Amino acid sequence: MKDTYENPLITRYASKEMSRVFSDDNRFTTWRKLWIALAEGEKSLGLNITDEQIAQMKAHVSDINYSLAAAREKEVRHDVMAHVYAFGKQAPAAEPIIHLGATSCYVTDNAEVILMREALELVKGKLLQAMKKLSAFALEYKGMPTLGFTHLQPAQLTTVGKRACLWLQDLLMDYEDLIAVIKGLKLRGVKGTTGTQASFMTLFDGDGEKVKALEKYVVKKMGFDAAFAVSGQTYTRKLDYNVLSVLSRIAQSAYKFANDLRILQNMKEMEEPFEKNQIGSSAMAYKRNPMRSERICALARYVITLPENEAITASTQWFERTLDDSANKRITIPQAFLATDGILNLLVNVTGGMVVYDKVIAKHIAAELPFMATETILMECVKAGGNRQTLHELIREHSMDAAAVVKKEGGDNDLIARIKSDDAFGAIRDRIDDIMDPRNFTGRAEAQTEEFINEHIMPVLRAEKISDEETAINV
Repeated sequence: MKDTYENPLITRYASKEMSRVFSDDNRFTTWRKLWIALAEGEKSLGLNITDEQIAQMKAHVSDINYSLAAAREKEVRHDVMAHVYAFGKQAPAAEPIIHLGATSCYVTDNAEVILMREALELVKGKLLQAMKKLSAFALEYKGMPTLGFTHLQPAQLTTVGKRACLWLQDLLMDYEDLIAVIKGLKLRGVKGTTGTQASFMTLFDGDGEKVKALEKYVVKKMGFDAAFAVSGQTYTRKLDYNVLSVLSRIAQSAYKFANDLRILQNMKEMEEPFEKNQIGSSAMAYKRNPMRSERICALARYVITLPENEAITASTQWFERTLDDSANKRITIPQAFLATDGILNLLVNVTGGMVVYDKVIAKHIAAELPFMATETILMECVKAGGNRQTLHELIREHSMDAAAVVKKEGGDNDLIARIKSDDAFGAIRDRIDDIMDPRNFTGRAEAQTEEFINEHIMPVLRAEKISDEETAINV
């Protein structure tokens, strides 16, 4: 059907594996796994729940009867109770004990954390792939001089590889933040309607130790180490803010990288990958637009804005909870992950296929380096016996004349030729070409690149066991 809006995050940008994480099948199967874990825990602690009841629930953990659930929700206007009803019809022996003692957020909130952890692991894998590819690029071009830019104006030289390390360092910070968020994830747990566990205290005749044991059982069964120590009806929505903040940080880094690459492509120094039959413009057939980098920026701009949404949600939850978070969360959290997945798919693709045009870079260096080299020429000439003040004035005059040729006449920078022809610089005339080698002006850029990658990036890639296999992408 093409008469209904389809979310382009799913149809164009995100991968199938990320779409699956937030699919109905994964969400409602997770709900059922939570109901089974609850029943198993309650049975192990002495409640009258049978093996047959649990067996029936397990037999239908993944074959969700959606049509019955949908019909029931229309009738009762409650999605969780509709799925309790539908599950009970498939597991009739278990119908009396499904969701026993729980509130809706037992499944909705705990499942949300489980799904976010799955999604964060996918994000981590693709982030690491991008870091790996960018590291290889940085090492390949670690010693290639290029113009540095401050204020988007030519500045001291750096190297192509060192610049890549600036992008890479941002991603490393994102990785460290991502790991902290993943390690800090906690389930909402088994807390009851307002977080007091009153319903479970009733079930276990006031035995608080059994109530605590039930929560520990469920948390461990669902693959977590801990639940929030306290909650209202929901886990604190600051968790959602923390999760989306780290996605925003990844988006910020990707935007910075892609925006730099767009500028470099304009300068014809570097390009993103471009397929043989790719069309750059519908009108201008010669164009090679940086469409992937532009798409990264487009998606990143969206993700960057989303933490503010969650900040508002977290700050406006009244007392133990309000329901104005629910519809918002259904949209914001999945779409944040889907968009971030799209960004990372593109980032992996682009970082693995960037093209460097060394002759264009050298041409740009040649146009600017004479001005930058004058201080070195001045110092060497003074060391050879020249007068610093006299030489400084001569360089100033030659620089102004050379700049006029470039700016007013559109000619090449002839500053070095002017200096060579000036007898005041005769003592070092034969050494000027050696002085002008761009590698003399990159400082420790090459060494910094090697040190940064060997000391900071490679230990992460080795610890995470990042393989050489290509990440499946959809760009």
